[in-house]
Formats: sequence, C-alpha cells, structure tokens
Amino acid sequence: MDSPLIRKLEQFAPFSDDDRQLLNRISCERQRQYGPGQDIIREGEHSSDIHLVITGLACRYKHLENGARQIMAFLVPGDPCDSEIFILDEMDHSIGTLTPSLVASISGEIMKDLLLNRPSIALAFWWNTLQDEGVLRERIIDVGRRDAYARIAFLTYEIFLRMRAFGVVDDQKFEFPVTQTDLADATGLTPVYVNRMLGRLRQENLISIEGNTWTVCDPAGLRNAARFESNYLHLDRAKREPDSEPARRMRGLI
Repeated sequence: MDSPLIRKLEQFAPFSDDDRQLLNRISCERQRQYGPGQDIIREGEHSSDIHLVITGLACRYKHLENGARQIMAFLVPGDPCDSEIFILDEMDHSIGTLTPSLVASISGEIMKDLLLNRPSIALAFWWNTLQDEGVLRERIIDVGRRDAYARIAFLTYEIFLRMRAFGVVDDQKFEFPVTQTDLADATGLTPVYVNRMLGRLRQENLISIEGNTWTVCDPAGLRNAARFESNYLHLDRAKREPDSEPARRMRGLI
C-alpha cells in the first residue's frame, strides 16, 4: 500500500514507479510515535529533517504572550508538516500533535536531492506549498469576514474534502478527533460559540458527530452554508465534490 505522502502528493503530479518506490521507502525508514499534545518541533528550533504525518492529527500553531493558542492549520495523514525547515535557521511557529500520531522524518539532504533531481516530486511539493498558503488565506478570511456559523461550516467542509482526497472518507464519514477548544483556537471563536455552531449544523441535518467520527449528512447543504469554493485546495478530486454529477457517476448512482 502506498504511503499517505504519495496519496497526498499524487493529487498534484504523476509519479513514475521509481518515484513511487522512493517516496514509499523514505516515508517508512525513520518513524516516531508521538502522544497527544506533544511538539514535533517548536518555534525557534532548527531541524535538518522535515516531518510527515503518517497517522493521527497534528497542527501548526503559535502561542501568544498571554498563553492563548492560534491554530493556523490542521495536519492530516499525508501532510508534510514543515517541508521548508531544512533551509531555514529556525521555525517561526510550532508543530504539535492533537492525537497519538505516527510521524516520519526525511532528511534535508534527501529533500534537496528530490527537489533538484526528481521533477515530478519537486512539482508536487511546490503545489503542496501553494495549498498550504491557500489554507492559511482562508483562515485569515475566517477571522476578518466570516461569521461564526460560516467559519465552522467552512472548516468542516474543508477537512472533509482533504480527507476524501486521499481516500479516508467512508460513506461521507471521517475521523476528526478534535476538541471544541481546538476548533476555537483554529477559528478565533470561543468554545461556547463553537458548541453553538456545531449544534446548529446538527439541527439543520448538515452534519452528525459521534465521538471522533464526523458525518457530512448533506454535502451540498454544508457547502452552501459555508459558501465554500474548493479552488484554493488545488485538488483534482476536490473538483468532483460529493454531490456533483461526476462524483455520483463514480459511485454508480447515475
């Protein structure tokens, strides 16, 4: 089975068999298990390796002087956490786990070789960086222009599409083991507001949540509630959204 990294990056560029074998190998050679709430790398630190989420859930975040935390992005299996760190003196933010997570390390020397000598892989990492920037822009729009309801709807639909893009959504269900505090720190809301907005989305039969399992009950309705446009994710499969005609054809419904 291909590593989550391949399932993520092949959305952006086709890989040869040799590229695929190489990515699978380097994703498996150096792995470490982290517990929940552990830092993979802290702001101010330098690492000669990049890190890759294999299983679990992590996030990019910053702590403010008053102790408040701002989550800039959730990192799901297949996501490179810090693909630029090996060329920087220090991190300008932290990467931490939210759940037990298996994380692979890839040396900077290997990354340089991939970027200089493997054009398809280099192109895929480039597109991945553009997706990261797109996600960050949407978080800025959240705080600046979206109301609380749209923020929660938008983030939910975004995670749904990202999970679906590399095949971990089953019948519109996906595992998203976050707390209301995590969602608050990602959207600039309070946990109380997050709870209210999730309750509203449930009442409108757009989503259901059972433990860590989230279900998008009405993809079209959730997308409309979020006023969601998927172009910033730059995912080929994101264009075939769950209620679209191509998606229904793929599922044999029409």
